[in-house]
Amino acid sequence: MNDEQQLIDAAKAGSVVAFTGLVRSYRHRLLRFLLTRCGSYADAEDALQDTLMAAFRYLHSYDPRWRFSTWLYRIAIRNAQKIRSELVVEFSELRDEEGDPLLHCIAASETENLWISARRVLNEEVFAATWLRYAEDMSIKDISIALDRSVSWTKVNLLRSRRILDTEMRRQSKGDEAYG
Repeated sequence: MNDEQQLIDAAKAGSVVAFTGLVRSYRHRLLRFLLTRCGSYADAEDALQDTLMAAFRYLHSYDPRWRFSTWLYRIAIRNAQKIRSELVVEFSELRDEEGDPLLHCIAASETENLWISARRVLNEEVFAATWLRYAEDMSIKDISIALDRSVSWTKVNLLRSRRILDTEMRRQSKGDEAYG
């Protein structure tokens, strides 16, 4: 039994300390992911808080056949969707540099341009699948579970997203050369 499973078992038995240990290991990654799905940093924090409260409340329903991270991301995705539907935030309103939460969670400029472009050219679900695969290093199977999509859908859309992003980055590169 691994350390994470021991923490899960202890948390299921009522240990707040064990649950806090689980939260500590996932909090930053979940917040970074939620920043890509929510309209603001405050919304992402709200979704994170709702996610962690739901995880604590429903921990008894966690099935150890699946990865714990997959279960958490599934909850996070639902909470982000709930917040988005309540606020009806459009991505087009988030394009200014000050208000774009994605700019706060990506550091390197090439990677920054890639993720900003990805958010602009990919639909929400495909962007989420791409982020989970390449930023969070989740398996195809876990992504399909988290997004409630088939493994085939996940594979096909990850391939399409790579092609779309490759084309977009080439287009941007040519545009930069024209100004240089």
